[in-house]
Amino acid sequence: MAFRVLHPNFLSLTLLSLLAVASAKVYFEERFDDEWENRWVKSDWKKDENLAGEWNYTSGKWHGDPNDKGIQTSEDHRFYAISAEYPEFSNKDKTLVFQFSVKHEQKLDCGGGYMKLLSGEVDQKKFGGDTPYSIMFGPDICGYSTKKVHAILTYNGTNHLIKKDVPCETDQLTHVYTFILRPDATYSILIDNQEKQTGSLYSDWDLLPPKKIKDPEAKKPEDWDDKEYIPDPEDKKPEGYDDILKEIPDPDAKKPEDWDDEEDGEWTPPTIANPEYKGPWKPKKIKNPNYKGKWKAPLIDNPDFKDDPDLYVFPNLKYVGIELWQVKSGTLFDNVLITDDPEYAKQLAEETWGKHKDAEKAAFEEAEKKEEEESKDDPVDSDNEEDEEEDADDDSDAESKTGASDDATETKKEDEALHDEL
Repeated sequence: MAFRVLHPNFLSLTLLSLLAVASAKVYFEERFDDEWENRWVKSDWKKDENLAGEWNYTSGKWHGDPNDKGIQTSEDHRFYAISAEYPEFSNKDKTLVFQFSVKHEQKLDCGGGYMKLLSGEVDQKKFGGDTPYSIMFGPDICGYSTKKVHAILTYNGTNHLIKKDVPCETDQLTHVYTFILRPDATYSILIDNQEKQTGSLYSDWDLLPPKKIKDPEAKKPEDWDDKEYIPDPEDKKPEGYDDILKEIPDPDAKKPEDWDDEEDGEWTPPTIANPEYKGPWKPKKIKNPNYKGKWKAPLIDNPDFKDDPDLYVFPNLKYVGIELWQVKSGTLFDNVLITDDPEYAKQLAEETWGKHKDAEKAAFEEAEKKEEEESKDDPVDSDNEEDEEEDADDDSDAESKTGASDDATETKKEDEALHDEL
């Protein structure tokens, strides 16, 4: 019998990895078991206007595990707001990891899939669009122009959107979104455990004035030559160039047989563009030997810049919430995590999304196939009497459909405008 002997270094690294994960500080973890409603508070926001949407507790239409459930928006054209509380903490001197999974089963055309971290005291029954938040993160889709990951940080009472473009996933499968904020003021955004963007709070948000600015008193020197190319002084215009006509008589044109010079006047052939004509003459360009490049004002220290070593700090994080507007419902949230350990977050993603993603994709493809087959197999009623009635109503149907189409277009525009306003 053969035995596999593990190298001592391998065993040490494995043990260290397990210890690191074991020492992870988990501030909040929600996998939505049967008692999830004991931890989450449904807001009354928009309830008086009959615009508050209801949440379904479900694994969705397709999934990799029927027992892996989350909460899903269930009504179209509705506002959704729900939140959970956890022990208040500060991320000072710690890495902050905010992660969750989201699935848009409805072929989302306008709506959010993001979540928020809130600080201080919040009346959860009144949590809504006007409630201040510390971090807003996650995918947002509306029309053709908006398909991105929001990463909004609140600093000194002002919300700041990330300046970099981070495309989000737009299919109907589950995806994991992870935001990592480190004590050195750097960040990373991951989708499905793959880094999609990284950088610094200093450069990728306008939280502080820039460290350097262009010197407002600097002026371009008078002898600065910023023309990269100049006319060749040795290039000469060819003799007779200006005598070349723009247009010439069409050599293929022929005088019509019924043309009468006395009645119709003297016949002249139509003109065509002269292939020999090259436009007004210009000397060719050559590299400017005196070119110094495009002049730029030198950078100087910005007198308005004041560094903040706690730029990344949110001192009293206490709630996590979902607040969004959806034109078409069907977005499902699951596996919410707030921790200080990116490795634990990665492990959780693999244990949930990673474990089930292949089975979920197969279930989705099967559902799509079944739907396609059912649409093909729908019986067509060919009763003559009903056909006659349909023919008689063609004009009124066409008119009503046109009106419905116009209404749908107008509604979509209103939805997108409302989404932009939100």
